[in-house]
Amino acid sequence: MEESTTARLRTPRAAGMAGIAFAVLLAGAITLMRIAVPEGGAPDAAVDPGDRWAVRLALEIVPFAGILFLWFMGALRAHAGEAEDRFVSTVFLGSGFVFVATLFVAAGAAGTVLEEGTDTAFGRDYAYTILTTYAMRMAAVFVFATSSIGRRLGIFPRPLALLGYLTGLVLIVIGSGVPWSEMILPAWAVIVGAYIMRSARR
Repeated sequence: MEESTTARLRTPRAAGMAGIAFAVLLAGAITLMRIAVPEGGAPDAAVDPGDRWAVRLALEIVPFAGILFLWFMGALRAHAGEAEDRFVSTVFLGSGFVFVATLFVAAGAAGTVLEEGTDTAFGRDYAYTILTTYAMRMAAVFVFATSSIGRRLGIFPRPLALLGYLTGLVLIVIGSGVPWSEMILPAWAVIVGAYIMRSARR
């Protein structure tokens, strides 16, 4: 009984820490890629040799961001317990898995810009299409589902749930049309993670 209680107390902290760590890594990877490989650049423009380190570092960061996101998902689900709605939970899990998969595909496509003799424009455009059109829209569904679960179970206060719905709306509507709009996802994850950790301490 004591071990079960301790595990329940640790779960919110794990979710909060994983969410913040994921947000920091994802924001760092996106920033590095945006700076080194600007979207909409000249079709025949190659990556500046001085910026290749930024691309390589971003590609190294993305797998760890994906792992931490899965940890974030698991900890949130454990924190919700058996009271979660099965339909919303299925959407939560499905959108989270697809988001991580598309994030990895985008990173793999971005890696092609480092190879000599490849079509740099194709790799760049493909990577940004996967990231902004598909990955961010799956992230929007995940944010919607997380906010719904949090609100229904009383884990999230009303303002935090509304912030989640607004975040999801921005990602799903304008995510592919406004550069840097994908940074709203790590910002949301930081806020949620910080709130969960603060609630755990109380």
